[in-house]
Amino acid sequence: MTIKLVLTSGEPAGIGSDLVLAAAMKTWDAGLVALGDRALFASRAVELGMQVELVPYSSSDAPSPHRPGTLPFIHIPLNNPCRPGQLDPANASYVMAQLDMAVSLCQAGECAGMITAPVHKAVINDAGIAFSGHTEYLAATTGAEKVVMMLTAGDLRVALATTHLPLRAVPDAIDSASLTETLCVMNNALQTRFGLKTPRITVLGLNPHAGESGHLGWEEKEVISPVCDRLRAEGMNITGPIPADSAFIPAMRAESDAYLAMYHDQGLAVLKALGFREAVNVTLGLPIVRTSVDHGTALDLAASGNADASSMLHAIEAAISLSTHSTSHP
Repeated sequence: MTIKLVLTSGEPAGIGSDLVLAAAMKTWDAGLVALGDRALFASRAVELGMQVELVPYSSSDAPSPHRPGTLPFIHIPLNNPCRPGQLDPANASYVMAQLDMAVSLCQAGECAGMITAPVHKAVINDAGIAFSGHTEYLAATTGAEKVVMMLTAGDLRVALATTHLPLRAVPDAIDSASLTETLCVMNNALQTRFGLKTPRITVLGLNPHAGESGHLGWEEKEVISPVCDRLRAEGMNITGPIPADSAFIPAMRAESDAYLAMYHDQGLAVLKALGFREAVNVTLGLPIVRTSVDHGTALDLAASGNADASSMLHAIEAAISLSTHSTSHP
């Protein structure tokens, strides 16, 4: 059965609309529905030399595979005219309206998943809107009790125990309850979304050498190891905590379906180094499918024709796979 997927275009001054237009030039087994300002998309298509027909979208449109050169479109107007590369806090609510619309389409069952283009967190906050990231906002919007940020690049999957926190705040954020919830959400999503019957999860230590038996930090001994031991006893296939500096060697990767890193840069530096152009952000624990590009707004590349759409294309592929192969919602 053909599904529909909704694409947000994100920050209007960035490359989001460029990426969505690039995706519209490809063939997809799912129907695509784009959100954004129609005039912005039309002018950006001209600047990029793309022939894309913006087709007004209707909820009554039957799902059908995407046809290259067309783009079913829901118009959300900009608050102020936008020029490539020039941020304007007045358009922050435009960015947020896209997210709210995408969530509504998915919650109504009209779209099977959403793919998000990059947003600029600073300008959203400059507009007086408290916003720490897509993951946190979508959790609050959908009422999800616990969500987990996971990035994928090919067969490499790295989830995060903490997301957008200052490094000095990370140790205090790692407690038994939160870590247990994160691993349970991971395990369930890997089973139901990714089709792994008994996922092999490798947990990284927080400190160098995974704490060196308490000599280089106490978090592994007092928090991380007890959680891993308890979940192993309950039947989860968990390895760790192990030192992060050796966790991604080929032998360990061959024995791991997914990793849990304790903080943002611990895991994502490796993933981006190994697979930046194909990296995809997946939010686990939502009642809907959400994937995203794994890069920023690239303001200097907007409308230049030099933006790499690879991550967006991989994000759409991931959304199709997650939407069509799930056995149940997490």
